[in-house]
Amino acid sequence: MQTTAKPKLKWQEFFITRLVKAAGYSAILFVFLIFYFLLGQGLPTLGEVSFGNLFSTRWYPIEEYFGILPLIGGSIIVTVGATLIAVPLGLGTAIYIAEIAPRWTREILKPLVEILAGLPSVVLGFLGIVAISPLIRNLFNLPTGLSALTGALLLGAISIPTIVSVAEDALDAVPQRYRQAALALGATEWQTIWRVTLPAARSGVVTAIMLGIARSIGETMTVMMVTGNAPVMPISPGAIFAPVRTMTATIAAEMGEVANGSTHYHVLFFIGIVLFTISMIVNITASAIVFRQIKREDRLLS
Repeated sequence: MQTTAKPKLKWQEFFITRLVKAAGYSAILFVFLIFYFLLGQGLPTLGEVSFGNLFSTRWYPIEEYFGILPLIGGSIIVTVGATLIAVPLGLGTAIYIAEIAPRWTREILKPLVEILAGLPSVVLGFLGIVAISPLIRNLFNLPTGLSALTGALLLGAISIPTIVSVAEDALDAVPQRYRQAALALGATEWQTIWRVTLPAARSGVVTAIMLGIARSIGETMTVMMVTGNAPVMPISPGAIFAPVRTMTATIAAEMGEVANGSTHYHVLFFIGIVLFTISMIVNITASAIVFRQIKREDRLLS
């Protein structure tokens, strides 16, 4: 009885395989190390600041007021506003590039989107101060244009390239035979896009949206420059037109001025824990949606 020898793995392939595995595991390790460091520096807050103080609506560390609710509220209102702006424009642009635009237009637009994604946030913040803020102030007759609306507009502009790039790749990966089959059955081009292409690329589109939201949550310089940096709880109907302060802007503005090991220092790291947790929830939600969609597609194929 003749047996076939098991093929030997070349040392180059062995080395590359182990290197890729090490890179993947190291990414997980670095995330846990960062979280461990944040916990070590931020958890002492719970023993130094009462819950009533920590989760109050006043942030004034000089007088020992460490209420983080205005910072969380500012981050939420700016991020939600940016999402409402970025998702329709980003998905619309991605659909146009992937499905509608002629080849020459696509070859121009896609590199431009990549260039926009690489613009430094401080440059966009400067443009917001010079151009967007005066426009908002004059348009809505506000005392200042440095508001949550200005931050939302600029964060939306920052998130759009990420959404466009990832969503366009997901739409482009849909097999061409799906479109041809829909058109052959009498569907219009828009019906094909809405009923066939988008559902087929749903996991990639959801990932694009979640990455755009995560980019908005984690942005620092732009919101610090254009939102007014007022730690006020955004509960009024016109809160979008008022100055706010985000968690990222607070950490960036105050971390360099606090004494190492002080209560203020630990509270800033506690804000980092909250921010890290929110970002992790967003990414886990996106992964769960994508995984559920993949399992559903596998069941349909089987």
